[in-house]
Amino acid sequence: MQVNVEKVELSYGAHQILKGIDFQVDKKKFVGLIGPNGSGKSTLLKAIYRVLKPDKGAIFLNGEEIEKMPYKTSAKKLAVVSQHNYYNFDFSVMQVVLMGRAPHKKNLERDNAHDYEIAQNALKTVNMLDFSNRIFSTLSGGEQQRVILARALTQQTPCLILDEPTNHLDITYQLELMDIVKKLNATVISAIHDLNIAAMYCDEIFVLKDGKIYEKGKPREVLTRDLIKNIYNVESQIVDDQDGNMHILFLK
Repeated sequence: MQVNVEKVELSYGAHQILKGIDFQVDKKKFVGLIGPNGSGKSTLLKAIYRVLKPDKGAIFLNGEEIEKMPYKTSAKKLAVVSQHNYYNFDFSVMQVVLMGRAPHKKNLERDNAHDYEIAQNALKTVNMLDFSNRIFSTLSGGEQQRVILARALTQQTPCLILDEPTNHLDITYQLELMDIVKKLNATVISAIHDLNIAAMYCDEIFVLKDGKIYEKGKPREVLTRDLIKNIYNVESQIVDDQDGNMHILFLK
């Protein structure tokens, strides 16, 4: 799935958040969006997954404009894992995961054996199959995020949007979730706060600042001391470990 964002502008009232965003995400690439709070990362993702409608510009999935698609059609092309997932009812883990089958169902159509097989495989992928009958609200934050990822997997989409999915998770769950996503062989667009996580997992990084793309490229090209200073106003040092992987150290 190729994703194209062309000259997208979006405002909240008189405050313009996105100011002509242009980029392309190639098929099966893992792209990270980084930038300070308020730079437009989540707003951009919400425009892509149709929670917000751009004032100007257009978004295309494999060359087809997303605003011209029925919502069910776009839901078969991209799935979302966000950082906040609340339910007012005591849904079981299996019930939550089966919600991902909704785009593939007719109105009031019941889940069948095929749907359950897909859901079980998704739970197995995220190592949560043994939790199928647990109530979602009783799970830890990391467990809930894995269930939400399983729900996204049951949509069987070629593109996955991650809207800061590892916020407030400890490092074990962060790495576990990102490892799973990296192995999916899908197009991934993710807002990421942790620059070291971005360096570890992203094929490309897009840097947002003041509603615009400030820089883009491979992690080593983008994550430099100068850029980190310009974007975050923090001094840093870039080092490689014994395996040649880059790490960012933040200095006082």
